[in-house]
Amino acid sequence: MTMRRSLLILLALTGLVGLQPASAQYAPSIVEGRAAGIIGERYDGYLGFVSTPPEALRKQVAAINIRRRALYSQLAQRKGVSTEEVGITAGCSTLRRVGVGEAYLLGQGGWQRRGPGQAPPVPSYCS
Repeated sequence: MTMRRSLLILLALTGLVGLQPASAQYAPSIVEGRAAGIIGERYDGYLGFVSTPPEALRKQVAAINIRRRALYSQLAQRKGVSTEEVGITAGCSTLRRVGVGEAYLLGQGGWQRRGPGQAPPVPSYCS
C-alpha cells in the first residue's frame, strides 16, 4: 500500500474524509461563499480566498484552516511524514468533492471553477 493511500485511509478514519458532500460539513456562510466563488478548496488541503471575503467569512475560513492544520500535524506525527504531505493527501480528497460552479486551486496556475459536466479536479498524483 502506498503512503498516500495509507494516509487517505487514516484521514477517513479520523473523519476528515467523510462520505458527506462538502456542503454538509460547513456553516451556511461557508457553503454560500463556496457557491459564490469567494472561497475554494486548495491542492494543499486548505480553504483559500478567490476574492476578498467579508471579515466574518475570513474568520470562519481561518478557523477551519487552523483545525485542519492541527489535524494534519497530529496525523503527520503518527505516520512519520510531513504536515504538508498530509495536507496534500487531504487535498486530494477535498478536491474530489468540489461541486459544479465551485472554485479550486491546483498546484500551478490560478483559481478555476468546475464547470457543468466536468469531472472533479483531481491531480494525477492523487491516484
